[in-house]
Amino acid sequence: MKKKIIGLALCSLLLAPCFPVLAQQPNKVQLIGYISSQDPRIESARAEGIRLALRELGYIEGQNIAIEYRYAEGKRDRLPELAAELVRLKVDVIVAAGGNRLILAVKNATKTIPIVMTGGGGDPVEAGVIDSLARPGGNVTGITLLARELGGKRLELLKETVPKLTHVAVLYNPAIPDTVREVEEDLPEAARALKLTIQPWEVRGAAGFEKTFSALNKDRPEALYVTAGRIMGISRKRIADFAIKSRLPSMYARRQFVNAGGLMYYGADHLADSYRRVAVYVDKILKGAKPSELPVEQPTKFELVINLRAVKQIGLVIPPSVLARAARVIR
Repeated sequence: MKKKIIGLALCSLLLAPCFPVLAQQPNKVQLIGYISSQDPRIESARAEGIRLALRELGYIEGQNIAIEYRYAEGKRDRLPELAAELVRLKVDVIVAAGGNRLILAVKNATKTIPIVMTGGGGDPVEAGVIDSLARPGGNVTGITLLARELGGKRLELLKETVPKLTHVAVLYNPAIPDTVREVEEDLPEAARALKLTIQPWEVRGAAGFEKTFSALNKDRPEALYVTAGRIMGISRKRIADFAIKSRLPSMYARRQFVNAGGLMYYGADHLADSYRRVAVYVDKILKGAKPSELPVEQPTKFELVINLRAVKQIGLVIPPSVLARAARVIR
């Protein structure tokens, strides 16, 4: 009996240190890849928004997640290389912050690592990114903000704001395939229905704005429509100032332009909500969900933002029917 007790005691002594060791083992740190076609300065608001949304779900950078960031800084030919870097790091999920060109570059780099879209670009089904919104198939899911499809609505709002409008200048970067499609196909179709003439103006780099602005002053359009993209985003204050100086009613594809002094923005409501939805997708995937079975989400609410300071500066009178639809006004 004594031998038995001594043996049990020895076992207890030998095993005792094991339990604290097991209890103290840290949880696995999940590795998230974040890739953007923009530069860190332009991308910072979205990247930070998604990081904070992940924190709300219990994912804290440096504790249970690590994030590897890759930025193409406008050099889209670098996207395949940057995507391949994330694949070599064996990240658990990749957040693709950009349009279809970026997403396809990541998709071409891996058929197994889950990819979460943040909402850029046009129709992901039409682009061949996913099979359908309900059942995306493959390794890509996330959100789509219907960026291209909103062009017609923006033109419609411009026409309602300026009923006698006939001639709209469109600023765009021809290096962005989604934007080219919007300018060459979507906007002309909407313009015909509204009896508008649109005139596209290419801007390939920040240095090209002065030449374009000079040409616009000679062409004398009645309104300005500004598409999305890195070059436009970097120059948003410059563009907004030109529109004010030229007394041009202006519509923008990103809300930041209105914050910089532009007249009107129409698009998906509450970008913070889209950041949270991206974080929810990442959370589900890290917990074992298959991207092929997670439906792609579309925005259900849209907002019109009007800058009343710009209204006053260009001497415009906003029809009450348009003003009443504004979700937010800047005074």
